[in-house]
Amino acid sequence: MKLFFYFCAEKFQVMAERSSFSGSVGFVLAAAGSAVGLGNIWRFPYLAAKDGGGVFLAVYIVLALTFGFTLLTTEIAIGRKTRKSPLSAYRRINPRFKNLGIIACIIPMMIMPYYCVIGGWVMKYAVEFLSGGGIETASDGYFSNFITGTTEPVVYTFIFLALTCGIIYRGVNNGIEKFSKILMPLLLLLVIGISIFALTIQHTDSNGVTRTGLEGLKVFAVPDFSGMTIEKFSIVLMDAMGQLFYSLSIAMGIMISYGSYVKESSNLVKNINRIEIFDTAVAFLAGVMVIPVVYVFTGYDGMSSSGPGLMFINIPKIFATMGVAGNILGGLFFTMVLFAALTSAMSILEAIVSSFMDKFGTNRKKATLIEFSIALFFALLVCFGYNIMYFEISLPNGVKAQFLDMMDYISNNILMPVIAIGTCILIGYVSKPKTVINEVTRNGEKFSREKLFTVMIKYIAPLMLFLLLLKSVGLF
Repeated sequence: MKLFFYFCAEKFQVMAERSSFSGSVGFVLAAAGSAVGLGNIWRFPYLAAKDGGGVFLAVYIVLALTFGFTLLTTEIAIGRKTRKSPLSAYRRINPRFKNLGIIACIIPMMIMPYYCVIGGWVMKYAVEFLSGGGIETASDGYFSNFITGTTEPVVYTFIFLALTCGIIYRGVNNGIEKFSKILMPLLLLLVIGISIFALTIQHTDSNGVTRTGLEGLKVFAVPDFSGMTIEKFSIVLMDAMGQLFYSLSIAMGIMISYGSYVKESSNLVKNINRIEIFDTAVAFLAGVMVIPVVYVFTGYDGMSSSGPGLMFINIPKIFATMGVAGNILGGLFFTMVLFAALTSAMSILEAIVSSFMDKFGTNRKKATLIEFSIALFFALLVCFGYNIMYFEISLPNGVKAQFLDMMDYISNNILMPVIAIGTCILIGYVSKPKTVINEVTRNGEKFSREKLFTVMIKYIAPLMLFLLLLKSVGLF
C-alpha cells in the first residue's frame, strides 16, 4: 500500500511539474524550429527543381493550406486537449487507439539516432569552413572518407547528441523555448542573407556559358508545364505531400508533444496560421538559397541530387570555386544548416522524453539521460554501418540501403503515413471532428476553415495518405 501511494505521489508530482510555453512567440518559434530542418534545406529545393519549379511550389502551398493544415491542427489540438505526450495522448482520446501512441513514440526514437549522425556531419563541415579549411571538403572522396572513418563521425555525433540532450535537459522554458528564441532569429537572418546573395551571383563555365542567380530563381519559381501529364502531376502531388511530413513535423508525435505545453488561453488558430506561414516562407527561401547557386555553377545537371549528395558534395565544390570568400560563405551556410538541424533534433528528442515522463512517471532529467543512452547506442550502429558493420539491402522503393537508409525508410515511408491515416480515422470517424474543433475554439476563436478541416480529415486526407503509403511500398 505504501508503494502504491508513493507511486501515485510521484506521478502527481511529474504531472504538476509539466511546463508550458510562456507565450505564443515561444511556441511558434519552437514549432517552426522543428519544421525548419534538413528536409527543408536539402529535399525541398531538389523536389522543386525536379517537379517543374513553380508547379511543385503551387501544389505544395495548396497542400500546406489544406492537407498540412489539417494534420497540424489535429496534432496540436490533441496535445493541448490531453496535456499528454504522444505515447499517452491517443489513448486519452480513445483507449482503442493506444497503439497509435506507441507507434508515434517509436518514430522519433528511430529518427533521433540517424538525425544526430547527420547533425554530426553538418557540425564537421561547419567547423572546417569556420576554421578556414572548408575548401578541402570539396576534394574528391572527402565526404566518403569522412563518413567511413571510425573516429571523427562518432565524435561529432556524440557532441551533437550531447548538445541536443543538454537543451532538453533544461526543460521547456529554459531549454526549448529559450534556445528557439535565440536560434530561430539567427537562422532566419542567415537564410535571408544567403538567399539574397544567391540571386546576385553569376558564373561563366569552361564552355563560355554564363548563368546568373536570377536565372536559377526562374528555374525554381516559374512553373514549367512542358511535358506535364496526369501521371507526372500525380508524382508532383505525392512528392509535395511527402515533403509536408518533413516540413511541418507531422505524424512524428512532435506537434502533439509541443501542443501539450501550449497554455489553455492561447489562440490556436493564430498560432497554427503563423507556423504555416513561417514554414512555407523558410521552405521557399531554402529553394532560393540553394537552387540558384547550384544552377549557376553546375547547370541543370547539378540539381539532380538531393540529401547528402547535394549538401556535402555538390555545395562544397561550389564554395571552393569562390576562393577565400567561399570559406566565409560556406561557414555561414553550414552554421545555418547546423542551427536548423539542432532545432529539429530538439523537437524529436522532446517527443521521446515527454513520452517517457508520462509513461514511467520519471522526471525530465532521468528521461533525457535514458534516451541519450538509447540514441547513442543506435547512432553508433549508424556510424559503424559505413565501415566495420557495412551491409547493403534493397528496399521496396528500389534504393540500395544500409542502416541509416533502412531506419529512414521504415520511419518516414511506412510508419508516418500509418500514423497519419490512423489519426484521420480516430478524429474523422471515432471521436468525430468536433473533438478538434471544440479544442481549437475553446476560447471563442473563429475557426474559418472548420468546414475545410472536416472534409479533409474525413475524406480527402485519408485517401491521399493511403495512396502515399502505396507509393512508398512500391505499389502505386
